[in-house]
Amino acid sequence: MKIAYYDQTFEGLLCVIFDAYKLKYFPEHILVTGDVPPLLTTFEHTVETANGKYERVLTALKKKLSKSALNNLTKVWLSEVPEREMLLFRYICKVFDHQQNIESNFADEDVMAVLKLAKKVGCDMHFISMMVRFNKTADDVFFAPVAPTYNVLPLVLPHFKDRFSDQKWAIYDEKRGYGFYYDLEKIVEMTLSEADDFLVHHRLNEKYQDEDDKLITLMWQRYFKALTIKERINLKQQRRAMPARFWAYLPEMQDRVN
Repeated sequence: MKIAYYDQTFEGLLCVIFDAYKLKYFPEHILVTGDVPPLLTTFEHTVETANGKYERVLTALKKKLSKSALNNLTKVWLSEVPEREMLLFRYICKVFDHQQNIESNFADEDVMAVLKLAKKVGCDMHFISMMVRFNKTADDVFFAPVAPTYNVLPLVLPHFKDRFSDQKWAIYDEKRGYGFYYDLEKIVEMTLSEADDFLVHHRLNEKYQDEDDKLITLMWQRYFKALTIKERINLKQQRRAMPARFWAYLPEMQDRVN
């Protein structure tokens, strides 16, 4: 069994592909540097991530694939599913090994797996774009915690930058412990330490919330409650249109998750 080790970056994965063709060494498993190799390992290779290597692979991919297919590769990578490395490795190798475009070869298992996984990530992007609810902090920053199934935060940033270009905002992924802050000029990555009490039960701590925003939140909750006809509540339909995993982040649904 042949094993390749890499640094768990997308650039590193492209370097795995570069080395595979250069050294004629095609791994059966791709592991992160430091992982314990499986039994019956016959050969190991540690891949060095280098700009020249992954840029050559990326340039070649841009010539062989459409923009949509390239975006799908990014989505599969950000899915963080355990089999993503080998799936992308096999898919990209097939791209280079075939003269014809493989994007529409739906009989190929790897092509279909990439399309299905990319679609799931795309749906998660769509839900995050719809379900994000901002609260205004006392220092005039609109803050929103989220917990997407997949690591889609980098993919939805252009949407929020375009829509809220005149406001300072921050979106924080609770599940992965990082987020992004927009300061009216650029977007920078951010983290919150475990000692921070900025978040309480998936929501902005009230002591950091703007006073007017507290009133707006309360008014919206009362409006939603007054508008609701209890006899016509259809939880099944609500969960279909608005998955329950987002309810903790929606002010109008807080009474159903507390």
